[in-house]
Amino acid sequence: MIRSARRTRRMVQMAGLSTAALLALASCSSGDGSSTSGSGSSPGASGSDELSDEVIVFAAASLKESFTTLGKEFEKEHPGTKVTFSFGGSDALAASITAGAPADVFASASPKTMKIVTDAGDNSGAPTAFVRNQLEIATLPGNPDKIGSLKDLTNSDLKVVLCDEAVPCGAAAQKALDASRLKVTPVSYEEDVKAALNKVVLKEADAAVVYRTDVKAAGDKVQGVDFPESAEAVNDYPITLLKASENTDAATAFIELVKSPEGQKVLNEAGFLNP
Repeated sequence: MIRSARRTRRMVQMAGLSTAALLALASCSSGDGSSTSGSGSSPGASGSDELSDEVIVFAAASLKESFTTLGKEFEKEHPGTKVTFSFGGSDALAASITAGAPADVFASASPKTMKIVTDAGDNSGAPTAFVRNQLEIATLPGNPDKIGSLKDLTNSDLKVVLCDEAVPCGAAAQKALDASRLKVTPVSYEEDVKAALNKVVLKEADAAVVYRTDVKAAGDKVQGVDFPESAEAVNDYPITLLKASENTDAATAFIELVKSPEGQKVLNEAGFLNP
């Protein structure tokens, strides 16, 4: 339905452009030699004038705060555009894309989940890593259980939550546990990092292994505990334009904003690491 609506809007825009073209032709016949076309072909046209319509971005849940900020900035810089996000577990988003869900951009929390899309040939061009992310233990405020290490999570008295292994944060957590030769029995496996963190926020769990960026975004609702094994499981985040995109110019411009110094500043402030 989203793509159908976008297609309808595009047809209306095309009709509007045709009318504008006729008016421009009439103006030119007066002999002043100037162009009134809004297509952006004139030397003085700015990049923002050329971009319009909706950009649909599928992005890992951990990017929610940063991408929402960048989406608002993009719309401000390019009047007439609208950035619509779908945040969730990277594996589920990738599966939706390969099943034909309408989207222009995919930003994944790991190369492995991005590979689902590239193997299906649904990307346009090679994905680019734009940030990295590292794990942290989220505890209740004040850390009442005195959790100080990954090994502490093996305590059977603690209610620990992990992301499902199919999700990048879950795969990274398992990699860190394997490197430490530790085994944690969680009370639940969650579908994405926000769901795992929320268990602690709601006091339904004592701790969760999530990303540093999510701990930071939660503010005083949780407390973060670093652990050295997280260095063994740092995730690269790739981004790509999708082959099925119906708004490639604006989608490409959004990707460039994410990779730009301005975009990197927003991501760094959220706790992401440089690629």
